[in-house]
Amino acid sequence: MNDESEKTQALADRAPDADLANWRERIWSRAIEKRPERSTSFSSASGLELDPLYGGAPDSGFPGEYPFTRGIRPTMYRGRLWTMRQYAGFSSARQSNERFKMLLASGQTGLSVAFDLPTQIGYESDHELAEFEVGKVGVPINSLRDIERLFDGIPLAEVSTSMTINATAPILLAMVIVLARRQGIGSEKLRGTVQNDILKEYAARGNYRFPARPSLRLTTDLMSYCASSVPQWNTISISGYHIREAGSTAIQELAFTLSNGRTYVKAAIESGLSVDEFAPRLSFFFNAHNELFEEVAKFRAARRMWARIMREEFGAKDPRSWALRFHTQTAGSMLTSQQPENNAVRVTVQALAAVLGGTQSLHTNSRDEALSLPSENAVRLALRTQQILGYESGVADVIDPLGGSPLVESLTDQLEQKALELMAEVAELGGSIQAIESGFMQREIHRSAMEWQRAVESGERTIIGVNKFEVEEPTPEIFKPDAAARDEVMADLESVRAERDDERVADTLAVLGEAASGSGNLMEPIIEAVDAYATVGEICSTLEAVFGKYRAPEVL
Repeated sequence: MNDESEKTQALADRAPDADLANWRERIWSRAIEKRPERSTSFSSASGLELDPLYGGAPDSGFPGEYPFTRGIRPTMYRGRLWTMRQYAGFSSARQSNERFKMLLASGQTGLSVAFDLPTQIGYESDHELAEFEVGKVGVPINSLRDIERLFDGIPLAEVSTSMTINATAPILLAMVIVLARRQGIGSEKLRGTVQNDILKEYAARGNYRFPARPSLRLTTDLMSYCASSVPQWNTISISGYHIREAGSTAIQELAFTLSNGRTYVKAAIESGLSVDEFAPRLSFFFNAHNELFEEVAKFRAARRMWARIMREEFGAKDPRSWALRFHTQTAGSMLTSQQPENNAVRVTVQALAAVLGGTQSLHTNSRDEALSLPSENAVRLALRTQQILGYESGVADVIDPLGGSPLVESLTDQLEQKALELMAEVAELGGSIQAIESGFMQREIHRSAMEWQRAVESGERTIIGVNKFEVEEPTPEIFKPDAAARDEVMADLESVRAERDDERVADTLAVLGEAASGSGNLMEPIIEAVDAYATVGEICSTLEAVFGKYRAPEVL
């Protein structure tokens, strides 16, 4: 038998029938119990019975079991569909609140908040750097008053909330905690995720404020605080999404994201936390690109790699600490302004990859996002794309349906091997912080982005409507934010300043500055400042006086 035949035979081998039958028996009743819309049995449209799981590669194990190649839960979507979480936020807190309510009424099962750039890097809406940003893309949050308006009429105990925020993550989470208290909701009941992944900002996205090391302190302070006080909150969403959006390959997305995750785990342990105290609340955030099978394999490889890192490298004992839970967003960088209707097809393929790969939650981009903020109709179609996949396509009725495919298993192995090699290079440099400070990660991402662009421009890589099958198109209609939103935001900010107790604000900021100069956890003093209606900008200026401001290295 030649090498190729041996590989084919190895991939064709299945787990012992007795083991597979035993596994089916263990999960069957639990799966039926949790999906009320499929309360009797799972079958195809023609009435053919579907088993929950079919054989996979011999070393891939079973869903819900180490190394989680086939999924982190025994039942996966047989038990519960992924969370359908559309990313939204624009103009003002009031207008974003209206969009949230529309999405929830349309069947969305979780909120995901998009903040404007000044909020993400800690400037008030009337700062000179914010002049051309406010009232447009992302919701501006200046103080607790804006969070009160953003979640008006939305009970925080009943909705899982994700916040894409990093440099100012502790401040925004503090606002949610204070608002929950005012709604009579204990912090232990809050469910959601804060991105809190500052390392990828230095490597790929650029939304930073403080140098890397004090920023890492803020990250671990939030993780430590939540471990004891907000136990259901996912304290970090380690993001490969923005690394991929900046132009990386799938291999780089895996390697740099998991390297960053390794750095956060080390920092949390060094801060005094035990690994099993915080690791079950770690989560990840990945991109879903156009190449269906490579993306499915990427998600499977990520789970397996992280499980081994946590168990073998960090000695985690709790199986929940080994399980890589992740949110997925379809690829914004793959949307085209030419023939924007084609984007709905791209998003469908990307969303299918995320589902076949076993994501825990999903955001689907709107077809018009390459042109403007998404229109309400486009947002609803993006949500309907997920709902059609979940309820009509049948892809959620079998766990890891591509497991055992020679193509997918081979790609999974190759992605893992190549990513491990790149992770070893990062480790040789001293870890993610050193790889960022030296410009290594940035250079690698820039190189891949340039190679992609050259392939598109040369026609080597086809992009429909861009370099092939082009047509003359009329000027499309686009969504435009309310021009009056900026004035509304400014008026609200002035109102807060006029109504609050300035002496209390000054006192809480002084306490925060003293705490930042020491080594204690900063979450409590940040919560006190937020409760006094100190602004995001005032809190960040207080921290910057102690931590300094980050200046990016030149990357050649």
